[in-house]
Amino acid sequence: MKVLIIEDERTLTREIKVFLEKSFYLCDTAFTAAEARTLMIENAYDFILLDLGLPDSDGLDLLNATKKMCPDASYIILTARGKLEDRIKGLDLGADDYLPKPFSLLELQSRMQAISRRKSGNNDPVLELGDFNIDLNKRAVRFEEKEIDLSRKEFDLLSYMVLHKNRPLTRLQLSEHIWGNFSDDDYDSNYIDVHIKNIRKKMTAYAPVDWLQTLRGIGYKIKI
Repeated sequence: MKVLIIEDERTLTREIKVFLEKSFYLCDTAFTAAEARTLMIENAYDFILLDLGLPDSDGLDLLNATKKMCPDASYIILTARGKLEDRIKGLDLGADDYLPKPFSLLELQSRMQAISRRKSGNNDPVLELGDFNIDLNKRAVRFEEKEIDLSRKEFDLLSYMVLHKNRPLTRLQLSEHIWGNFSDDDYDSNYIDVHIKNIRKKMTAYAPVDWLQTLRGIGYKIKI
């Protein structure tokens, strides 16, 4: 999943980025509201982590504007402001959560996972997918008690599709959210097709995967 960290404290920004990338998130960073707007014009994000105390803009004003630019993103406010009215205004403007500084990076990750599950309609970190179980926290796919050996990218792809089940996803969408940005010159839909083929092969050795649908000329969808 793609994350934009909007935070002017560079040390904190680096800590968040390193931590989330170890958990297989793709992270961009912006230290000002102007940098953030440029990135949001060029990219789609699953999460936007937003500090309210930016040097060139109030974070609440930026939140109000960016909700229109990235309506599908989930927003978490990260701030040292402790005023109740700031928290209420941020949530009223569409933030999904509010995390006061200082905070635990593990708690941040846990809240991000909870938001993803809630938005997908799954509040349990272990999701059922046909005859399979997907443990989002442990990054494991199991059939009965047998763990299926998916590669890191195969798991990222499958879990992203599960969290967006019943939605058509284009190959470009999947590539951007799993591999990062592709320019027109280096984008190749074969990246996705090869991994989908591998996922099907590994999982059909245990049970049918009719829920994983190919949409001709579009991409893929998990239908449950």
